[in-house]
Amino acid sequence: MGINVGGGFHHCSAENGGGFCAYADISLCIHFAFVQLNISRVIIIDLDAHQGNGHEMDFADDNRVYILDMYNPGIYPLDHEARSYINQKVDVKSGTRTEEYLLKLDEALEVAGRRFNPELLVYNAGTDILEGDPLGRLKISPDGIALRDEKVFRFARKKNIPIVMLTSGGYMKSSARVIADSILNLEKKCLIETSGDPKTA
Repeated sequence: MGINVGGGFHHCSAENGGGFCAYADISLCIHFAFVQLNISRVIIIDLDAHQGNGHEMDFADDNRVYILDMYNPGIYPLDHEARSYINQKVDVKSGTRTEEYLLKLDEALEVAGRRFNPELLVYNAGTDILEGDPLGRLKISPDGIALRDEKVFRFARKKNIPIVMLTSGGYMKSSARVIADSILNLEKKCLIETSGDPKTA
């Protein structure tokens, strides 16, 4: 398990940058796993409010990578070519609230679990889904974000696979507190290890 609070540049591909994203850390992470860790099947669960067009272009038609992207289709980047490479698209339109969002996530995780058997999960956990975020345009509560993250970590636990979490987009000062509270919740639920107390693992 790893959490990078400075990562999640999902609009950047091997060929192009975009949307505040300067390098393709998700794609680099996965290529490292292929080459150095002998991993051959990776699932990307991208729950940032924006479509992850960078990694979608990088892994177009690569059957080693399964992409579940749950995003607002009415906002940036509106990349229709990249959308054609998503294995599992879940639209969450502007104004979507917590209950509906989490229901769609439950359904999506169930489908993904049936379709693909990964050895690694790369989780792009944008907080721009938070209510009030000027770029995400969704209406998800802070508690909803914590529960969202918990659901993804439970998915990884059920599959018995490692997970890499990247905190990605979030354009309000309150996002920092939401991320911290979510990580504390994951620790409380024994879904992450802490170096200070191995008994919490």
